Amino acid sequence: MSNYIVETNNLTKSFENFNAVRDLNLKVRKGRIYGFLGPNGAGKSTTIRMLLGLIKPTKGEIEIFGKSIKENRIEVLRNTGSLVESPSYYGNLTAYENLKISTEILNLKESSIDEVLEIVKLTNWKDTQVKKFSLGMKQRLGIALALIGKPNLLILDEPTNGLDPEGIHEIRELIKELPKINGMSVIISSHVLSEIQLMADDIGIINLGKLLFQGSLDELLFKFPGEQNLENIFLKLIKGVV
Repeated sequence: MSNYIVETNNLTKSFENFNAVRDLNLKVRKGRIYGFLGPNGAGKSTTIRMLLGLIKPTKGEIEIFGKSIKENRIEVLRNTGSLVESPSYYGNLTAYENLKISTEILNLKESSIDEVLEIVKLTNWKDTQVKKFSLGMKQRLGIALALIGKPNLLILDEPTNGLDPEGIHEIRELIKELPKINGMSVIISSHVLSEIQLMADDIGIINLGKLLFQGSLDELLFKFPGEQNLENIFLKLIKGVV
């Protein structure tokens, strides 16, 4: 059995005459945090949307849990949690009530609500209306909604956007704990490179739709002797200074 929970083969997405993603071969290992990096317009969000079946590839294949998403989309997504853009919730309802709606839709036990509230450290605010939450708390609720089905894969697209330093720290510490839950794998795209360096096991760097590097954080640092700052390494790769 493959050690990879996500594999793509020559994944490509074209919009008219523009190739947003070109021949991408991602390999995401089980039980790891995979930091997916790239400047604006590099193809990160397009790739994530293809992984989630939200848009169809122009060509190439996606396998998640060893199964083609083209042929097994519902089965794959049932075991995949995601937070893409802003989380969806009802502001006039409490955190608990928002999560209860998800359990009813997904036909899950109500006991799972307290479990995910504990994971995202919102237990003390479970009976508070979400409209009274800080932005960081709302992001944590969004992650709770993504975790409610106990997925083996969690995909997060820019989960720290707009957060203050305290909120970023909270989300980072939360994400670092997730692989300890049932060996969960996490794909996280972010512009905050210093945060990715503190939490990621593996790194994928994309620019203009092409994968420039993929491997462990240690392997990436080894390629640049004397350079320990991920942001500097990222800029060198993007500019072709290798």
